[in-house]
Amino acid sequence: MLRASRFLKKGAGAIARASAAPSHTTTVAAASAMSALRSSVHARMYSYDSRPDTSEKETIVKLLYNIGSKKEVEQYLRHFSSVESQKFAVIKVGGAVISDDLATLASALTFLNRVGLYPIVVHGAGPQLNKRLEAANIEARYEDGIRITDGPTLAIAREVFASENRKLVEALERMGTRARPITGGVFVADYLNREKYDRVGKIVRVNREVVESSIRAGCLPILTSLAETPEGQILNVNADIAAGELARVLEPLKIVYLNEKNGLYHGTTGKRIETIHLDEEYEDLLKEPWVRYGTKLKLKEIKELLDTLPRSSSVAIISAEHLHKELFTHSGAGTLIMRGHRLFSEQDLANVDSDRLRALMMAHDPEIASGAATAASYWQQLAELKKDGGQYWIYGDEPYQVAAVVTRKPGQTVSTLDKFIATKAAVLGNITDNAWKLIARDHPQLIWSVPRTDDNLSWHFERADGSWAVGDNIVFWNGVEDWKQISDLISSKTKAKAASSAAASTAAAGTRAYSTAARRFTTGPTFSVFSGARRGFSTAAPSAGSGAPLRVGLIGARGFTGRELIRLIDGHPRFELAYVSSRELEGKPVPNYTKAAIDHVNLSAAQVGDLARDGRSNVDVWILALPNNVAAPFVAALDSATAALPVDQQPVVVDLSADYRFDKTGQWAYGLPELHRSSLLASSTGRISNPGCYATGSQLGLAPLLPYLDAARLPSIFGVSGYSGAGTKPSPKNDPEFLRDNLIPYAPVGHIHEREIGHSLTRVTKHEYPFNTENPLLVQFSPHVASFFQGIALTLHVPLRMSMSAKDMHEVFADFYSAERLVHVTESAPLVRDNAGKHYAVVGGFSVPSANGDGQQGSVSLAGRRAVLNVTLDNLLKGAATQAVQNMNIAMGIDEYTGIPVQEKPDMSLA
Repeated sequence: MLRASRFLKKGAGAIARASAAPSHTTTVAAASAMSALRSSVHARMYSYDSRPDTSEKETIVKLLYNIGSKKEVEQYLRHFSSVESQKFAVIKVGGAVISDDLATLASALTFLNRVGLYPIVVHGAGPQLNKRLEAANIEARYEDGIRITDGPTLAIAREVFASENRKLVEALERMGTRARPITGGVFVADYLNREKYDRVGKIVRVNREVVESSIRAGCLPILTSLAETPEGQILNVNADIAAGELARVLEPLKIVYLNEKNGLYHGTTGKRIETIHLDEEYEDLLKEPWVRYGTKLKLKEIKELLDTLPRSSSVAIISAEHLHKELFTHSGAGTLIMRGHRLFSEQDLANVDSDRLRALMMAHDPEIASGAATAASYWQQLAELKKDGGQYWIYGDEPYQVAAVVTRKPGQTVSTLDKFIATKAAVLGNITDNAWKLIARDHPQLIWSVPRTDDNLSWHFERADGSWAVGDNIVFWNGVEDWKQISDLISSKTKAKAASSAAASTAAAGTRAYSTAARRFTTGPTFSVFSGARRGFSTAAPSAGSGAPLRVGLIGARGFTGRELIRLIDGHPRFELAYVSSRELEGKPVPNYTKAAIDHVNLSAAQVGDLARDGRSNVDVWILALPNNVAAPFVAALDSATAALPVDQQPVVVDLSADYRFDKTGQWAYGLPELHRSSLLASSTGRISNPGCYATGSQLGLAPLLPYLDAARLPSIFGVSGYSGAGTKPSPKNDPEFLRDNLIPYAPVGHIHEREIGHSLTRVTKHEYPFNTENPLLVQFSPHVASFFQGIALTLHVPLRMSMSAKDMHEVFADFYSAERLVHVTESAPLVRDNAGKHYAVVGGFSVPSANGDGQQGSVSLAGRRAVLNVTLDNLLKGAATQAVQNMNIAMGIDEYTGIPVQEKPDMSLA
């Protein structure tokens, strides 16, 4: 989450507190804390004290201060320690975490134990089991997403679970943390559906004594998810379900799901969702187009679980690396899900429970709690405001843990946040976040004042568009862009808050006023006056926002892609063209651009470097739309000119050629957002290599199947492109007459996109996949040129290591792309003519060989284990220009789809 220091201009640093340190600093501090913890375990190695050493606990708690303020860390420690040990947390660990991140997991659990906490761990072993089954030539079969568990599968599952359980226990004990392996005796189950799923269980009872005895002995309980029938038959149970059933019995404060992604991600913005308040947001969330399949199922399961637990319980989805930050800081690190409370908004005091509101204000409002004012006198002020033609709004939640008052004087358009108060429970429950979201939605123009001595000034700077400090107060505002209006508001607010001339006399005595004008980076407004850096509510997509235009320099405008980029930038609310360079078109007006009248120029690499010496003052983004092997001089000039500048002042560079798609230096991010969004968001270099058109479509068609590929056989791709893909230089491949009633194959082996497809997909594989970094994926690719102008059609033949139905494939792809707005999944085959001129890709036409059931072996049997599918996209748009704009948006911190016409459903000619 962006900290307040990201928003502060010169002079504001004196106001920001240490809790507003940049997230990078927090990460480094957290890493140092974990390193110190690992060092400390040598003194305890295999020393089985049932309680952590007091001095060691104090040391670890101090280390926690590096990731959050002392106040918030101690607040959460008291909160977690206020319940019985078994009611702290149930942590579900996926098998992939154990295989890929065991040391980090063990460190995180040890960290918790060192401060006196006893998390209960339930782990799975799905990837490990699949590998063992494959080695034994046993096909992994699923029905309704549930693993069919026959006798041989169960036998191997028991071995795998015991082995993975032992690995985790031994890793903990090597760090001096006592742990008890529990591979049975906790979950009692009946058959879920014996005929359909065989040996799969439905938990009917949980034996909590086995878990609690482990904690009483000072050991962390490490459970597998295997269950038994009352008669002793072992049954397989999904680890998520087992963790949920255990939580229903123990009613812990936290249920934690550890995953590699570090949370849930918004399907529109691609950003991590920080908090979800189910009572307030669940119904609307399910209506979001990206909430489908696995995401919808996960949300429903979590809601069903939390509905049975106390409101103090919550679910956190987080990676092992960031577990301690999620648990001990207000800002968190993953996705926090809780029931919360429904919020209300009233414009009449008569509709509010005045007794409960008065009690909240007397306990938590400084002015009223000190006796300087009374609730009755304040309510009288509100009544008089309304009588004079003004308005007021009272916001709160059902149990009155949070309340806010917003006012607006007669004839004004800007609202004033007059009060915002909350209990500690509201802060710990993140209810304040949702209250601010509601306020900001109702009041797009808002002003408020805070004393300079406020402990939480960093929060205000982070949430405000700008601020002005005079005397003892700082005035903040949101959504106000007219400086005269801002000046008037500051003047009136200063007079209202300062005792008449106090602020004026202070200023006259030499107090310097300062202002900040902050560019809005957050995905939506969030609020809490009780923490330095709170979670943001980000289940709602951000708008493009307002701000200064972002200037673009386009090098290589003569080509078809250059022309499409000009059209897209012309319709983009934030980007504008600064320079359009073309050797052939120098001096001629730039067509299809209406924002300004500009002519083509012919910029050399040296001239581009000169323009970049002052960072982004001339150009924010350079697009290199050049042929292969031509971009290097321009990149070298940009690198040389900006080497001494801070990274955030260097212009972004988006290269459309293949020159940097195989970069090994780590300087270039690969710009296929649907598969590489996290690395694009994490990149700090501002260098993006746009994928090739064929490579984009091929990867979108293969990525969801990566876990199911046959490692002994290669996927084959038959590609056909319109002749715009052959460029503007005359050749038979872009001659409409030559192409009439014709199809031209070219580069049957060794096409650059063939290498790019395998190379880039390998980067997103996991260790347990058939192809991975140790066994890189290769593909066979055969391109062709047809007589249509633009568009690409791909037919993919994909060998599988197991049999799949067409329905299974469709579900896999629909789930994989459920959150993507520029990838559509259809049952029928997409057509080029439907996709031409559109900004999305379509994947569909899923087919598999029919099962003949005659027991054939050898090559015939192998041929049955394959998938066939079709992909279409526009080579000039999603295959080039549209994708470049996606990457530019991401790099500049605005909504990924800004300026891109998004279509909710694809055009389809075939039913």
